[in-house]
Amino acid sequence: MAAILRRDLKLEVETVEGHYGEFTVLVDGEHLIDGGLLGFMGVLPSVREIRSLLEQKMSAAAERPGGA
Repeated sequence: MAAILRRDLKLEVETVEGHYGEFTVLVDGEHLIDGGLLGFMGVLPSVREIRSLLEQKMSAAAERPGGA
């Protein structure tokens, strides 16, 4: 997942080991998406879903005054 985001979106990605079944994506320290209860069973959000949410967040940030 991290490698795909690095490659496709040219993002700096940091991975941090969490608890068993934990899967959370943070952007600038803000929650974007997580695996929820299904993450414990290995059912995680798809690359497509995460990528779409990241692209939306990046678009919204670019539209704000200052572009940050």
